[in-house]
Amino acid sequence: MSLAYDRTGTGEPLVLLHGLGHRRQAWASVVPLLSADRDVITVDLPAMGESPLPAVGDYRTMADMLEKLFGDLGIGRPHVAGNSLGGLIALELAARGSVRSATALSPAGFWNTPEKYWCMAVFRLAGFLGDKMPDRAADLIIGNRFTRVPLFGLFFGRPSRHDAATLKEELRCLGRDHRAAVDAGLEYFREWSEPPAPAGDIPVTIAWGQRDLLLFPHQARRARRVYPAAGFVALPGLGHLPMGDDPERVAAVLLEGSRV
Repeated sequence: MSLAYDRTGTGEPLVLLHGLGHRRQAWASVVPLLSADRDVITVDLPAMGESPLPAVGDYRTMADMLEKLFGDLGIGRPHVAGNSLGGLIALELAARGSVRSATALSPAGFWNTPEKYWCMAVFRLAGFLGDKMPDRAADLIIGNRFTRVPLFGLFFGRPSRHDAATLKEELRCLGRDHRAAVDAGLEYFREWSEPPAPAGDIPVTIAWGQRDLLLFPHQARRARRVYPAAGFVALPGLGHLPMGDDPERVAAVLLEGSRV
């Protein structure tokens, strides 16, 4: 399977990975802030964005596919950063020694059982709404800066600041466009609980939005126990998708995390 990607900029390669049900355009506001210093490669994970089916639930299989992409692009061991599922994959690649550094933004996998099922329930609800909500109803709810907050506050720390057309596209991705990928990911996570262990001297940075209502910020304490040597960054006011809430802050974290 060939993964879709965009590439721009100069410098050391930095691969950016989105979360479950998302697409590489999630990084659109961050890429211009990185491209003067990094060769930035944004990737669509399988069955999401423009990457083809079949859907893949196992994040380790996705890491295999990314290692193949690194070889195809001739970038050796790049820096990698990811959000949510993408953050978990970044940590897996670091555990394998396949990357020079890894930065994870609110990575999946550091939940307890109730928190895992909360996350799954939110995805199920968002997928249902994205699939079944009529376009006119979506336009009315998303178009109002106040009514969009309950709908998107689980993903963004500052949903009222986001463009309505972008938010509608986010909802559609979780529903109609990426339903197979979301279902495969949730089915896999139902039985999985262990994050990858750290390996060797690969620098790891873990950042967490302090308004993350999907993967709660206190999960960073568990991540710290697994990754005691990692750098930890709190992102006040930002949600589960911090790159949309504050691109400048996220770009600074990614540049610092890949400064090796």
